[in-house]
Amino acid sequence: MGTSRVIARAIQLVPIYNYGARLLISCQFATSPHHHVMTSVSYSLPKVCMMMAMAISCMMMMSQAASSTAAMAPRDGEGGGRRHHFVLVHGLCHGAWCWYRVATALRRAGHRVTALDMDAAGASPARVDEVRTFEDYSRPLLAALAALPPSGDGERVVLVGHSHGGFSVALAAEWFPERLAAVVFLTASMPPVGRAMANTTDERWRNLLPNRGPADAGRGGASEEAAACAREGVARMDGSGMSGRREKRGAGCELTLALSLIRPANRFTGDALMRDAGLLTKERYGSTRRVFVVVEDDHAIPVEFQRRMVAENPGVEVVDIAGADHMAMISKPAKLADLLVRIAAN
Repeated sequence: MGTSRVIARAIQLVPIYNYGARLLISCQFATSPHHHVMTSVSYSLPKVCMMMAMAISCMMMMSQAASSTAAMAPRDGEGGGRRHHFVLVHGLCHGAWCWYRVATALRRAGHRVTALDMDAAGASPARVDEVRTFEDYSRPLLAALAALPPSGDGERVVLVGHSHGGFSVALAAEWFPERLAAVVFLTASMPPVGRAMANTTDERWRNLLPNRGPADAGRGGASEEAAACAREGVARMDGSGMSGRREKRGAGCELTLALSLIRPANRFTGDALMRDAGLLTKERYGSTRRVFVVVEDDHAIPVEFQRRMVAENPGVEVVDIAGADHMAMISKPAKLADLLVRIAAN
């Protein structure tokens, strides 16, 4: 079955009904000409049904990945033949699913890849209103790193955070610096040492929306968060960073897929951990090797703000990825996979 037919069929299967019960995830999108906005999300079926819907979506993605990753995998032997372990952290409202092309390319090149769902994201069974703190939200990442063997006994990981995922990887770098070979911020929020992480979010949203404050107040605000998510991430999957006609056609499928998978989220800007100016220290977070990947054509985190974050973090390495948009793992997966391998090898 062709990729487009697989996608169409899978999306038809996502709305699962149970003898007249309401839709598993009721997602309504405004028909604004400017952007897609998720205006409401409700859950009425057991969590196991949501997991079934996510499983169907994952099957769809794997079908597409199987037919499209052979040409984009890095060449064997790159990075001096070393096998690296990449841990990939998604951004706001997304999930591990958004890395499927990059993860496939890295695995085909012989590397180990762990793509995680933060709590209440992706295929996680938790709901956004059940995750009370930023630490709880980031728990899957923290637990994964805590489970690794000590750095002297095993490989250190290359930790990659995208967009809002930069805060989770910053927290992980503070708690587990000895287990990290590098921390990569892919057009991600990168807080400086000695300042509250929430300040970075506040400044960014003041930049993007000068007439409004941050959408959330620590907990809840799910509909506002979901609307911000649509503006921030998925709405940028429009093929603007893709060069070929075939890539642009594929972007429409990626957008349809993503719109069926995004979930409401919380930025936790009022969370105690996010507001702790002493959380990130020079001795731990500041001692890790940090690399910022600049994306010029990013309308969610403008390049000017990306470079401002870099300037506030002395010693950070900077690399560019040409032709990508905010969703670089979708618009330029081969180039990103190659870049990550080169970062790991240095």
